[in-house]
Amino acid sequence: MDIQGVVAEGFEPVRDAFVRNFEVLGDRGAAVAVYRDGRKVVDLWGGTKDAEGSEPWTGDTAQIVRSATKGVAAAVPLLLHQRGLLDLDAPVGSYWPEFKTGGKERILVRDLLAHRAGVPVIDRGLTAAEAADGVSGAHAIAAQQPFWEPGTEHGYHAQTYSWLLSELVLRVTGRTLGSVLAEEMTEPLGVDFWIGLPETEAHRVGRVAPVEPPEGAGTLRTRPRRNVSEAYADPDSLTRRAFRAIDPLPDENDPAYRAAELPATNGIGTARALARFYGATIGVVEDGARIFTPATTALAGRELSSGPDRVLVVNTRFGPGYMLHGPASPLLSPASFGHPGRGGSLAFADPDAGIGFGYVTNALAKSVTADPRAQALVRALRSAL
Repeated sequence: MDIQGVVAEGFEPVRDAFVRNFEVLGDRGAAVAVYRDGRKVVDLWGGTKDAEGSEPWTGDTAQIVRSATKGVAAAVPLLLHQRGLLDLDAPVGSYWPEFKTGGKERILVRDLLAHRAGVPVIDRGLTAAEAADGVSGAHAIAAQQPFWEPGTEHGYHAQTYSWLLSELVLRVTGRTLGSVLAEEMTEPLGVDFWIGLPETEAHRVGRVAPVEPPEGAGTLRTRPRRNVSEAYADPDSLTRRAFRAIDPLPDENDPAYRAAELPATNGIGTARALARFYGATIGVVEDGARIFTPATTALAGRELSSGPDRVLVVNTRFGPGYMLHGPASPLLSPASFGHPGRGGSLAFADPDAGIGFGYVTNALAKSVTADPRAQALVRALRSAL
């Protein structure tokens, strides 16, 4: 495998793990990047731009990162909170009056961010066009009765998080979440990440595809507990319905889907962008840019939900929009906050270690929160620190 890019002295184990992902764990095209204390120390890529193609991946190739989008999107409400525009202890309905129906009146903004709102499912799955139109999702969420008493339990809002977050930001700012992200964060920071892919950047994005691990990969063939398998197989379970809130499932290679703003699922960017972005949430990166104040950084890693997850059927931990380190999604350390993407992608920050990390892939495996390729890179990074 011809691996391109650079690795600072001492971080060679990350390169070794990245090579092994292609040789043993079935990667087709991927990139990994790490910032430490604001300085880029790993920036690697290899394989093909398309999962089922031959054009080489380049340093500017971008990919859809699925639910790793959620961690980037979460920075928008936290930035609004940092600026005094959004109160995390206020009811969602104080910003979005139509939301105050069916027992949702007391849902706080922090409940929404931490997957405690009780609406991971809508009664009728939206089409891909409805999901992307900026109206239908918010209407469906506003009309939906919660599936548990809001604030008492948590469950992963796999798809509905898009419309919850989008509408909240729209009501507070009058702008879409993707435009706030671009204008206030990614463009000033100089990172190539979009929620709502511009047509001018579409040529950089590779095609994703599901892949089976090669024979002998072993560790990519995880065996979930029976109750987890049953939850994903049961069409009436909260688990299955949460992931099918868009029905039928959209084509992630469709230009219309990529151009839509779905902050739960369709962010597109480079590993370098993710690592730099997360680096800027915990401190100053190379040219003096940063996103969060120290107080907001501390807030990002604060646990708001923990224990049995009503949707993922495992124990999970969430802060305000971020998945936190735990058995279901191991990150670098208990201080880490970030988000995995179903199928492989992972991005996070670790303020204790001064790390911003990003991994993207076009080879979508069956993993949900702890892909073996991403985990191999995290272990290698831990060994290098």
